[in-house]
Amino acid sequence: MTSDSPAPPPFAAPYAPDDGTIAVRLLAASQLAAEQNERIDRTATRLIEAIRSNDDPLGGVEDMLREFALSTKEGLALMVLAEALLRVPDARTADQFIEDKLGEGDFIHHETKSSAFLVNASAWALGMSARVIQPGETPEGTLGRLAKRLGAPAVRAATRQAMRLMGSHFVLGETIEAALARAKAQSAKSPRYSFDMLGEGARTVADAERYFEAYAIAIHAIGRAAGNRALPDRPGISVKLSALHPRFEAVSRGRVMTELVPRLVDLARRAQSFDLNFTVDAEEADRLELSLDVIAATLGEASLAGWDGFGLAIQAYQKRASEVIDYVDALARAHQRRLMVRLVKGAYWDTEIKRAQERGLDGYPVFTRKAMTDLNYVACARKLLDLRPRLFPQFATHNALTVATVLELADGSSGFEFQRLHGMGDALYARLAEDRPEFAYRTYAPVGSHRDLLAYLVRRLLENGANSSFVALAADNAVPIKNLLKRPAEIISSPAQARHPNIPLPRDLLLPQRINSRGIEFGERVALERLVTTIATESVPAAGSVSDATPADADAAVAAARGGFKSWSATPAAQRAAALEKAADLLESRAAHFIALLQREGGKTLDDALSELREAADFCRYYAAEGRKLFGDDEAMPGPTGESNTLRLRGRGVFVAISPWNFPLAIFLGQVTAALMAGNAVVAKPAEQTPLVAAEAVRLLHEAGIPADALRLVPGDGRIGAALVAHPGIAGNPGIAGVVFTGSTEVARSINRTLAAKDGPIVPLIAETGGINAMIADATALPEQVADDVVTSAFRSAGQRCSALRLLFVQDDVADRMIEMIAGAARELKIGDASDPATHIGPVIDAEAKSRLDAHVAHMKREAWVHYAGVAPEGNFVAPHIFELNDAGQLTEEIFGPILHVVRYEAERLEDVLRSIEATGFGLTLGIHSRIDDMVETIVARLSTGNIYVNRNMIGAVVGVQPFGGHGLSGTGPKAGGPHYLARFATEQTVTINTAAAGGNAALLSGEE
Repeated sequence: MTSDSPAPPPFAAPYAPDDGTIAVRLLAASQLAAEQNERIDRTATRLIEAIRSNDDPLGGVEDMLREFALSTKEGLALMVLAEALLRVPDARTADQFIEDKLGEGDFIHHETKSSAFLVNASAWALGMSARVIQPGETPEGTLGRLAKRLGAPAVRAATRQAMRLMGSHFVLGETIEAALARAKAQSAKSPRYSFDMLGEGARTVADAERYFEAYAIAIHAIGRAAGNRALPDRPGISVKLSALHPRFEAVSRGRVMTELVPRLVDLARRAQSFDLNFTVDAEEADRLELSLDVIAATLGEASLAGWDGFGLAIQAYQKRASEVIDYVDALARAHQRRLMVRLVKGAYWDTEIKRAQERGLDGYPVFTRKAMTDLNYVACARKLLDLRPRLFPQFATHNALTVATVLELADGSSGFEFQRLHGMGDALYARLAEDRPEFAYRTYAPVGSHRDLLAYLVRRLLENGANSSFVALAADNAVPIKNLLKRPAEIISSPAQARHPNIPLPRDLLLPQRINSRGIEFGERVALERLVTTIATESVPAAGSVSDATPADADAAVAAARGGFKSWSATPAAQRAAALEKAADLLESRAAHFIALLQREGGKTLDDALSELREAADFCRYYAAEGRKLFGDDEAMPGPTGESNTLRLRGRGVFVAISPWNFPLAIFLGQVTAALMAGNAVVAKPAEQTPLVAAEAVRLLHEAGIPADALRLVPGDGRIGAALVAHPGIAGNPGIAGVVFTGSTEVARSINRTLAAKDGPIVPLIAETGGINAMIADATALPEQVADDVVTSAFRSAGQRCSALRLLFVQDDVADRMIEMIAGAARELKIGDASDPATHIGPVIDAEAKSRLDAHVAHMKREAWVHYAGVAPEGNFVAPHIFELNDAGQLTEEIFGPILHVVRYEAERLEDVLRSIEATGFGLTLGIHSRIDDMVETIVARLSTGNIYVNRNMIGAVVGVQPFGGHGLSGTGPKAGGPHYLARFATEQTVTINTAAAGGNAALLSGEE
């Protein structure tokens, strides 16, 4: 420590506080005197007028937004092209991509509104390309015919050049040397710079090392060119923590603190040696507490004492921004240091919204209304100004009203600066420098290759491209200036208006059908520690046992269920639904208990166990909601005059439910609750490896209101399951029943043969089996996104999902890089004790499963190219493996574990890939990574796969969906299939009542199966 002041405790603030409560504070803090508001209006008006009179011959982001608004097809097509085109190496895919995107807009008739060279050149290139590629024509057609006249190469070159034109203007340089040279040439009007080295977050150790070296080289180059000015009037560099570590996540905190902190300290020392501004960039909300832990540990390094260049970015759209400022101030006090604080509004709003929805949180960590962010920005600005000189505020904004408000709050004092993005805000800050030369501003300048810089540009377009944003409106002369001077407090006039009316809370997302299942944010330290502590306590009572049933027990269970069917099927649908909803509530209230069971019996990691518990709760609520509709009031049907026709659904009888060990809670409850909701009685036979989970689930359902004779548990091995399937009582009175099964195809066929051999009514079988699930990734896909999805699907849950990825097809032109990244990301997964929150991969289910997987690994090492072979600890653990096959036909059966098989394909041989997938004979799940919509639509139409996951997300701004299983927003996962799945548990009954006067009476006719 560098002072006697105690270090503050770790940062802790509610993750998603109530908007209305915050609004009360912000509205009170926004009050200004009339003369202050008048001065703000005058200053902001002058800045807006400067924007509208701007005659930049090149043009900037504002010009591009005005020319190609994101609300237009052209704007969206341009954004996708900008993000992906320059990383596509092969001509064929590039041509398909260009045709696909230019065909979505009307670039041919686009009338250029801007006089800027950049916009005109880009519009011309795109229009020329669109004239060659007419919508509906293919590269094999139009481009093929024009190839001899340089049609395709000209189109390709023109479109690529349009992308480069945009990129070269919005990014300072492809190398730090080029950026410094350009910055020097512009130093007269923009003397302060903060350089940002572009690139996605690290997925591998090699990525992290490469980014570290890039930062180190840049610091040295910036420092040598920095001159003799003193801080804060010196250049700086921005560093992303996620670029310095491949597992920068809350559950890997121990590893992050051990491995990342020394790297950050090293870079900080290098920046200190040149007295540079060294800023840690902002990360997503779930990484906030971890980021502050890393920053606090770095500031505690004695060798950095006395240096005032260290800083961090704080996002005003995060509800905890004010508390973060307080915490940073406490750090500055403890270390007797001045810290530089960049206040931004935030660039990943859609990510935060979607993540909170997926995780079923009680609220959002960010504001859902832009005006609330603006209000919070001003409140945070006021706080930062009050904390000078211990904190040096850096106000990053392109909003003239915000700039004017900050100037008024500063009241002529100094000790702060403004910041702008390179390529944006030129006119605004030029006027500010002219009017108020005493106030400095810094240019945040990205540096990187064309491949990386255009993804950055798309982020800026998304961030500022909304029709309602200030950047989009400021240059539009049709919008009165007075409209732009409207204060955020006028928009949020009361706490009731703080939250967006069209963005429901995550728990309410699925209403009116049902509430979303409740999740836990692992990035909130308090919530994670509370959960882990409770699970540890529950692990003791979870250490029970269940005895296997005997054949006599099975007979008794069937008999009891047959007796209970009549009263249960007569129970009103609303009452049956209420019992399932109560079961869901009980599941959530006992989350820790069931997670402990899942970890003990199923080897589930914390993340996987929580996801399964949520899916189980969603099954209960989903079938309750659908059941109310299907089994409630009779449905009136059209008929001739004089008669009424109604349709109703009734239970069949007794269902045998045979569930697997890989989802011992979710699939078990999914089968059982669907059958119960349809009015059937159920005899449930869980997997022999996980009977305790099933026993607790049945106990919970009985507590929720399911009669004991309507739901019976019969634990045991496969022999008990076979006895139940063959039991004659299943097909007897009081109704035709059936079997629901999830497991291997081999066992499903055996059940089917047994049922088919019975005399009497045909017994329905509802079977879900696994298969060789595939993914296709073409050259337009972002490697980081492919790696994320592949690692999640192939290796999480130890690869023990029936929907897990088994076979990856990668376009040959990009295969080397993608496979290398996937292998590197797999290497960073922690294998071990499932009860440790840092574990990513737990054990496989038993020694028999491990033996089968080990045998396959040994076979593949002889027959395939090994890209990665992980090392597993002792026990029933199998490490991730990646094998490249010469042909997809080498994989003849599903391998149920963390083993990925990869096949390269040439772009022109996509049809061969589709035939290979069809030849597997399975159709459970399919993944597609492509930016080419036409290709996606072709694949979807061609393959009759039940669940298809498509990632054509442009920049990774929206993340979190787990492909091929796990908990999704549908709340049902790949197991439910919708209401028609539920109806399979029932028999249709058509009731026709003839009320014609001539008939004199009504006849009740029974329906047929």
